[in-house]
Amino acid sequence: MHNDDIATSPLLTDMYELTMMQAYFDRGMNETACFEFFVRKLPLGRNFLVAAGLEQVLTYLESLRFSRGDLDQLACDGRFSDAFMHSLENLRFTGDVHAAPEGTVFFSDEPILRITAPLPEAQLVESRVMNLMHYESLVASKAVRVALVAPGRLLVDFGLRRAHGAEAGMLSARASYLAGFTGTATMLAGIRYGIPVYGTMAHSYVQACTSEEVAFEAFARSQPNNATLLIDTYDTEAAARKVAALALRLRPEGIVVKAVRIDSGDLGEHARRVRAILNGAGLTEIDIFASGNLDEYRVRDLLAEGAPIDGFGVGTRMNTSADAPYFDCAYKLTEYAGLPRRKRSEGKATWPGRKQWYRRYDASGIACGDTLTIECDCQDGTPLMQPVMVGGKRLGPAEGLLAARARTVAQVAALPAALRTLDPAPPYPITVSVALMELAHSADELAGQPRPS
Repeated sequence: MHNDDIATSPLLTDMYELTMMQAYFDRGMNETACFEFFVRKLPLGRNFLVAAGLEQVLTYLESLRFSRGDLDQLACDGRFSDAFMHSLENLRFTGDVHAAPEGTVFFSDEPILRITAPLPEAQLVESRVMNLMHYESLVASKAVRVALVAPGRLLVDFGLRRAHGAEAGMLSARASYLAGFTGTATMLAGIRYGIPVYGTMAHSYVQACTSEEVAFEAFARSQPNNATLLIDTYDTEAAARKVAALALRLRPEGIVVKAVRIDSGDLGEHARRVRAILNGAGLTEIDIFASGNLDEYRVRDLLAEGAPIDGFGVGTRMNTSADAPYFDCAYKLTEYAGLPRRKRSEGKATWPGRKQWYRRYDASGIACGDTLTIECDCQDGTPLMQPVMVGGKRLGPAEGLLAARARTVAQVAALPAALRTLDPAPPYPITVSVALMELAHSADELAGQPRPS
């Protein structure tokens, strides 16, 4: 199986989705179900989250089908009846999808995706839908924090080489761009998603040449309009002086050294010394780009101490969301056969029904609170869940990544100032409506659970 085949295969799921489908089939349980994806609790250190991954979910749902090979593999497993297997031959996703658009800021218990479909279809897609929504939202929520502390700086995704697989490398480039990064170093992500691509050089290139001078000049001549030279292979400041001499010598030929990159050591101190060397040669136009185990905290600290760094390459700590590598997220049944459903499990209770949530803004346009309610209960504010797919078909063309990126900027700018810092902030106010609480009581009574006193 090729990577693209794996990504779209209905067998990219947990076994229990299929065994439940067999049980549903045996009992004729095919009525309409609603499932919602949400995060139960914000990770420590996160004041808000950013929704991402919807585009990949819709593409997956559109292409959902069992190939002959998929069915043959299932038949070999021996756990599924011939009649059930036959029912899978023409299975397609025929349901509806409501979602908060990509780039929407959200908080705990606020659904960012709802799938309404015949129960077996909605159940089958659970694992892959969670996989896509969780990962891209995780990375976008990390990347936006880097963008917040480095406004106006060049920010490049450097994450492919330590990403947890090929798809993670691609989707982290997409999610970070959605969240405000300038571009990526991953070529295929640039081509596939229309993201600007940036590249410099590796230490191996410098080491393979007979000297730094030879390496720098050869690279500048090879990339006369896009030369960023890596200067910390041996002695950073000595290399900066070599770059200065080279840049002055090449300038009459129209060859431009665009930037230098520092990837090790005390990045702030090296940047200050390199800046002084370049400025002393009259080369104020050459930028300084830094990389090497960076995250939002390190970028914040470097800029706070006045390090003259114009751009950052951020990789491992972002695309693994190293300080918060997962969300406590869920995809839970909220309605079946027209009746509300919810969990009452300790620490994992859910709200029933098809939900909508509204965001209120003050006179200056700053978000001041959300209301979580049921779909038919209108509240003050802007509703965030929107229909995006009906009967298994999109309601419109795929939204461009630039639109989602612009939405992220606008949504984050509308947050209270305290939430836009890296410091812990007072929780954003979320109100649960009376209508939703009453529906929860109804769901409990239907399940034979007593109403709380």
